[in-house]
Amino acid sequence: MSLTIEVSLISGRRVSLEAQPDEFLHAVRLRAQRALAVGKGRLLKSSGEVLDGESLVSEGGIKDGDSLTLQLRGVQICSAVDAVAAILGDGSVVTWDDAGYGGDNSAIHNQLKNVQQIQATNRAFAAILDDGDVVTWGDTDFGGDSSAVQDQLKAVQQIQATNAAFAAIRDDGSVVCWGSAACGGDSSAVRDQLKHAQRIQANKSAFAAILGDGSVVTWGQAGYGGDSSAVRKRLKDVQQIQAAAWAFAAILSDGSVVTWGRSSSGGTSTAVEAQLKNVRQIQATEDAFAAILADGSVVAWGLARFGGSTSAVAGKLKNVQQIQAAAWAFAAIRSDGCVVCWGDANCGGDIRAVEDRLQNVQQIQASGRAFAAILGDGSVVSWGSAPSGGNSSAVQDELRNVEQIQASKSAFAAIRSDGYVVTWGSPGSGGDSTAVHAQLKNVQQVQASERAFVAILGDGSVVTWGDEDYGGDSSAVEDQLRSI
Repeated sequence: MSLTIEVSLISGRRVSLEAQPDEFLHAVRLRAQRALAVGKGRLLKSSGEVLDGESLVSEGGIKDGDSLTLQLRGVQICSAVDAVAAILGDGSVVTWDDAGYGGDNSAIHNQLKNVQQIQATNRAFAAILDDGDVVTWGDTDFGGDSSAVQDQLKAVQQIQATNAAFAAIRDDGSVVCWGSAACGGDSSAVRDQLKHAQRIQANKSAFAAILGDGSVVTWGQAGYGGDSSAVRKRLKDVQQIQAAAWAFAAILSDGSVVTWGRSSSGGTSTAVEAQLKNVRQIQATEDAFAAILADGSVVAWGLARFGGSTSAVAGKLKNVQQIQAAAWAFAAIRSDGCVVCWGDANCGGDIRAVEDRLQNVQQIQASGRAFAAILGDGSVVSWGSAPSGGNSSAVQDELRNVEQIQASKSAFAAIRSDGYVVTWGSPGSGGDSTAVHAQLKNVQQVQASERAFVAILGDGSVVTWGDEDYGGDSSAVEDQLRSI
């Protein structure tokens, strides 16, 4: 005997369907999606419970006259160095490219349901499910095997990753780690201290956890921030932590800053400590930090040639609103819409060639060695290393009405208001999208791996380009990535 059920979108649109008790729920979902002309989603009961698509209607406790909700979610992308993982609208996961880096999740594919979040080390992935469980895959030496701590990976709220290890915060504030011990995968030495953790920050080789009382616990490579014993007494009432490649900087509640890690990379800030008062925000290159103070001035420290010194532009750093960082240079946007840069000249630290064009700047994006700024009229100005996207002259006429820019390590992709995408920079890193030009229509969002891009279209489908070994070729999983 068939049942009549109603399936609604959050917007209020709804459809009435006939369903059989022995029909799979994913079939009901597909029919609802088609009837409502929407992309992938997941079915929820009125209680908010997510229905398992592999269950029958009868097993899901669905009764005649019940109302279900079809929850739509955009595709989310996460990338390791040589692999990409996409969370689809129904909470399932698709991966592609190098299997050794997490590009093949076939061994645990059936476990990847109702995925909420994915994090990646260089060669592995970790997914948090909606019930707080965690599923991992990829290179075992980089965190792809969590079997040793699987019993502890329950009720997980957040995951952070170094190059080769993961750290997860559970809802009771305890922390579970796995992966390379050298990169923070072993927190046994500080386990007794890791209670009531609120947030975790990571650099390439170490973790720093802010506890509920505002204190900090660190672990991982000692010289690169894993050992904070020298400043432990000062790490009180910590509000946020920023990481460079090999060091950390913490902002305290009184606006002062405490640093630790590799001294040359900003782990020591004694030379500017007296200036670090009323700090509002900190950004970092790989080897330097820059802090915006409450009065809009900027203080920098670390390796001078990589952004640790503002002496060349000190008179210009006033009323700064935000800072963006490339690998070895900073770009600051002032309240008047002008831009000030410093650091490695070949990495975007020298803007003399484009300075007169950088007016009314709204936002800045950075690749590894270049910057791209969106102006108030929707045009774009880029500078820095030309092979990394610092020269956009070849596509300048197309860069109009730009709303968003994303960057791989050596290329940029800009989304215009008409849903068209413009790319430039290294062709091998996604700077050349001519092969998929005809498909890039009605683009809603673009994400980047190290050398490739992924575009999410309005119908929920996905288009990829760039280095095929870094996620630029998704043809092997095209059917799975196509919105139903």
